[in-house]
Amino acid sequence: MKKDTAIVTGASSGIGLEISKVLCRLGYEVFGIGRNFDKDKEPTAESFHPILCNLLDTEKLCETIKEISSDHHMTILVNNAGTAYYGLHEELNPKKIQQMVRTNLEVPMILTCLLLRELKKNKGYVINISSVTAGSSNPHGCAYGATKAGLSSFSRSLFDEARKYGVKVVTISPDMTQTNLYRNANFKESDDIQSYLMPQEVAKAVEFVLSQRDGLVISDITLKPQIHRIGRK
Repeated sequence: MKKDTAIVTGASSGIGLEISKVLCRLGYEVFGIGRNFDKDKEPTAESFHPILCNLLDTEKLCETIKEISSDHHMTILVNNAGTAYYGLHEELNPKKIQQMVRTNLEVPMILTCLLLRELKKNKGYVINISSVTAGSSNPHGCAYGATKAGLSSFSRSLFDEARKYGVKVVTISPDMTQTNLYRNANFKESDDIQSYLMPQEVAKAVEFVLSQRDGLVISDITLKPQIHRIGRK
């Protein structure tokens, strides 16, 4: 009998890496997609399979997903990979905008499209890692917030479309988290641990979602630190 299998994007670091560790611990076969992997940091479980793939190479991505799904019992898709550029909107450029739209919104839609028939058959999960920016005004992050709002909207509509087939669609919206998402920003998380989330805490939210009885769906989770504070680089 084939093991339940998960695909996690952005699995080489941060939230995606921690979600992959949790899924391995829960007994899933996990295919983690990323651009580079550090052997010293990736999950040590034999059930973790690092897949080097550029998510924006659509043809290669589709081939990779079809190859995985053809020989495994697909039960979970975690759309976690994300890209962010911050600043006044006119200071961005078309390439940066396209990268955010494609990574944060187009790729999750494509992967869901490719896997949804299998997830319906297996009554599986689509877990989209969105952001608190999806539901708020985002000066200096207009485009990024718009892509996450699109992802959250996609999640809501997809759940209403697929719920009768047993598919669970979940949106997890973290606030500022200690990851490399802010590498292109002029700010970072504050030094105060009460002002940011840890990637492991987002992964625990995924575990919580998966622990519910069949028939109960936690469709939306928002995670926030106790205080709102950022640091300057």
